[in-house]
Amino acid sequence: MSFSEYPSKLLENAVNEFASLPGIGRKTAFRLVLNLLKRDPQEVRKFGESIIKLRSEIHYCKSCHNISDSETCSICSDKRRDSSIICVVENIQDVMAIENTRQFRGVYHVLGGVISPVDGIGPADLWIDSLEDKVKEGVISEVIMALSTTMEGDTTNFYLYRRLSKYKVLLTTLARGVAVGDELEYTDEITLGRAINNRNPYQQ
Repeated sequence: MSFSEYPSKLLENAVNEFASLPGIGRKTAFRLVLNLLKRDPQEVRKFGESIIKLRSEIHYCKSCHNISDSETCSICSDKRRDSSIICVVENIQDVMAIENTRQFRGVYHVLGGVISPVDGIGPADLWIDSLEDKVKEGVISEVIMALSTTMEGDTTNFYLYRRLSKYKVLLTTLARGVAVGDELEYTDEITLGRAINNRNPYQQ
C-alpha cells in the first residue's frame, strides 16, 4: 500500500503526527500507529494522557533551567551538592550524561542551546543573563563550561569567558578527553568522567 493511500483519515492523521517527531520516518510512524491500534484502549488512553500531562505540567527549574516536576529540581534542592560549583551545559541530555558518570557533585546551569549564527541563535536566546546574575552574587567559586567540543560550543565558551572573566570566579573547561567535534550526550561515561575530573582553566 502506498503511504499516500491510507484507508482511514484518522489513521493518516495519527501517522502524520508521529512522523513530525525527529528521527521518525513515515514507515516507522505507520508501524507505531498500528501497534497502538492493537493495544488495549486503556493503555492507549494512558499513553495519550502521559504526553498531555508532560506538556502541560512540566516545569523548568527556576535556578538551573533543568526539566523538573517542581519549581526547583532535585539536584538544586539537594543539600549534599556543592552549590558553589556550577557546570554549564547545553541541554538536559548533557545533565543526564554527566550525572551518569557519578563524578560531579556540584550543580548545573542549562543554557538551552549554544550560540549558532547559522541557526539564528544568539546570546539573547540562551540562559546566559541568569548565569551571570549567579556569578555576580559572589558565592560561586567555579564555573565549568562543559559544552560540546564543536565550533558552536567553543564560540559559546569564549562568549561566556568574556562575560564572566571580570568576576572573581575560576572558569574551567573539560579536559580534551572528549574528542574535538563530539557532543557530550554521546560521549561514554568513563571518558566524560575523566574530562570532568581533569578539567583545565579556560584559555583563550
